[in-house]
Amino acid sequence: MQDIYEKILMLAKRRGILFPSFEIYGGSAGFYDYGPIGSLLKHNIENLWREYYLIKENFLEIETPTITIYDVLKASGHVDEFTDLMLICSKCNRAFKAEEVFPDLSEKEIVEAIKEGKLKCPDCNAKIDKSEPFNLMFSTTIGAGKGRKGFLRPETAQGIFTNFHLLYRYIREKIPFGVIQIGRGYRNEIAPRQGIIRLREFSMAEAEVFFDPKEKSHPKYEEIKRNKIRIVYDDKEEIISIEDAVNRKIIANDALAYYMSLTQDFLIECGIDKQKLRFRKHNPDELAHYANECWDAEIYSERFGWIECVGIADRSAYDLKAHIEASGKDMYAIRRFKDAKEEKILKIVPNMKKIGSKFREKAQKIKQELEKIEPNKIKDKISIEVDGEKIELTREYFDVIESKEKKTIEKFVPHVIEPSYGIDRIIYGILEHNFFETMKKGEKYTILKLNPKIAPIKAGIFPLVNDKRLVDKAKEIEKDLRETHKLVVYYDDSGTIGRRYARMDEIGTPFCITVDHQTIEDDTVTVRDRDTTKQIRLKISDLPKYLKEKIAAL
Repeated sequence: MQDIYEKILMLAKRRGILFPSFEIYGGSAGFYDYGPIGSLLKHNIENLWREYYLIKENFLEIETPTITIYDVLKASGHVDEFTDLMLICSKCNRAFKAEEVFPDLSEKEIVEAIKEGKLKCPDCNAKIDKSEPFNLMFSTTIGAGKGRKGFLRPETAQGIFTNFHLLYRYIREKIPFGVIQIGRGYRNEIAPRQGIIRLREFSMAEAEVFFDPKEKSHPKYEEIKRNKIRIVYDDKEEIISIEDAVNRKIIANDALAYYMSLTQDFLIECGIDKQKLRFRKHNPDELAHYANECWDAEIYSERFGWIECVGIADRSAYDLKAHIEASGKDMYAIRRFKDAKEEKILKIVPNMKKIGSKFREKAQKIKQELEKIEPNKIKDKISIEVDGEKIELTREYFDVIESKEKKTIEKFVPHVIEPSYGIDRIIYGILEHNFFETMKKGEKYTILKLNPKIAPIKAGIFPLVNDKRLVDKAKEIEKDLRETHKLVVYYDDSGTIGRRYARMDEIGTPFCITVDHQTIEDDTVTVRDRDTTKQIRLKISDLPKYLKEKIAAL
């Protein structure tokens, strides 16, 4: 007997929602294509997400390359930290992702169990005798010949971080502000086995929200603080108000909480069942290398259980600090004071007479390196590197002096809250939560009850019978709705009217318009509602307004 996942994939393939990639060559795990209906659905979901972040939140949107140079991902920590523990069976040569095969064991426990010969291969039952960290990035070479090392990006975020200084200037040095990017991400998964839940190439919608760490609040917090969310933390689960969760320090700050509430609103509007949605707090041992705190929005699947579809992380100043250190560029924001603030300042003063006498042509470079060092970190002796040579300097070559300065500004590294959405997983959740089967005339009848806002086709348009007058009028209505009113509609004159309704119901089309003989007499048509199957009669001239109002309201 088929489970819901198999039914959805069969429907998706039959109706042009999803296709396995490269199928004529046997396919490849971790890759799927969006068909004509799936592409429209994905486009509508991404545009609804833009409504939340571009329109309601007034964020900026940028687009950056999917190929990222080595230096960026080395600085961000992905070269060293973006790994999964891989298990290898020496008998059958299969590789497995450790946490999927043994989900109840920590990495440390898995490594110990391998040493003790306690773990067996799930395929051939031989003892697993090897484990190693596996970097999940796809590497590439940029350019011909030796070229430059690069990777397919694991996240869109780094393209935003490396442009921070330009974006900050563009927004006239105002903070907080947010930047979004929708695009592809890549993970060379060890053994993807969950269809579109675990892809090697996937679609992401990410927002990076830059805050002053001294003011990690959100101006709209008061509007959402009474909203309730279901949370899982410290092995407990409860439904709680946003305000209560922040006051009890379950959620670190109201900015993080605000984006959890916004995420809940977005997912529910997309069609995720609220009863099958929760937010789970990461334990300290599962936090990403860049995160201070992270919550996953998880949706429940009958086949896969709870699936992470959105990560909402407090990345603190990790990324910008890393890029400042690696690039040497100014990626700071400015805090302005109304009244001048007097501060004690430590300053390094190089003794250029001594430095010039001993190091001659390197004197200026030594001065520059000295001035990069934080004065409060200097002891009696320091070591610097100039042109690949390590140079040790004692206090005779520099001094650290204290002075008082009046400041009206100070520099700081902004903190970042990041809501990161996995579009493909959200699409699967929408399909599963809105997939319904009923019996009609002794046969199974499938309905996809999509929110009209994201439905790929807004209306099907049918002539009742193959009469030239009805066909011409139906085509005229279809053309007017599509070209004049910019609605995605579908003309169909094949098969019985019942079969045509069924095809539209299977792809989530909310309305079906039928042109019959009465249409020729009085310019009216029937409009059928997908969910109630009730029909009303409308003037053709009223159709655009009716459809647009219904789509916007639901």
